[in-house]
Amino acid sequence: MIVSRIDEVSQGRLAWTTVDLIDIEDSTALPLRNALEQFGIQVNYVAIGQPRHLVAVLGGERPVAPYVIVCCHGVDDSIVLPELGGELAAQQPFNGKLGPAEVRQHLRFQGSAVLSLGCDTGNAELARAFLDSGANHYIAPTDSPYGHASLFAALYLFYELTQERSLEEAVRRLSGHDDELAMWRMYSAQPIRQSGVGGSHQLRTGELNSGL
Repeated sequence: MIVSRIDEVSQGRLAWTTVDLIDIEDSTALPLRNALEQFGIQVNYVAIGQPRHLVAVLGGERPVAPYVIVCCHGVDDSIVLPELGGELAAQQPFNGKLGPAEVRQHLRFQGSAVLSLGCDTGNAELARAFLDSGANHYIAPTDSPYGHASLFAALYLFYELTQERSLEEAVRRLSGHDDELAMWRMYSAQPIRQSGVGGSHQLRTGELNSGL
C-alpha cells in the first residue's frame, strides 16, 4: 500500500514528479535541490546568469516541468535579475528585473504550478502575469520572509504533496503553520473548489486565495 509518493520511487519509479528549479543568485537553491531529490522528485536545476537564460528555460522552447520553483530576490513587486553591463546587457531581451510586462512577453508555461520564493513577489499584478502566460497556479509571499523561511516554505509544500495532498490543501497547511508563513498566497487560473473552515468556496482567475 502506497502512503507517500516517495513509496512510488521505492517501488521502481525514477521520480513521481519533476521540478524546474530556477536559481537567480539565491543561496537556497542548492540545498533545496538536494532535499527535493530526497523526496523522490526529479530536479532540473538551472542557474540564471542573464535574462536570456531565463527565456531559454521558460520561454516555451522546451517543455516546462509541472512545478517551477523560482529561487530569487524580489523588490518593487518584481523578481531581481543579475546586474549586467556593456555589450552583454545590450544583447538581452530585457534587463534588471522580471516584472509583469516581461513575464507576459517572454515566458510561457503549459499549466505549471509556479512557486516564487522572492520577497514581495506575491502581489496580484505579478501573479496574474504568470497566469496569463499559462501557469495554472502561482504561489508566492506577499511580504518579506526571512531567507530560511523561504527554504522551509518550499520544503513544507512539497512534503505535503508527497503525502498525496492536493496543492490547495498543501498551501492551506503551509500558510496556517505560523505568522511567518502566513504571507504565502496562491492564485489560480481556473475556478477550483476547496473544503475547509466555513465550507467550500471558489477561487476565480487571479483572485487571492484568502483561505490559503
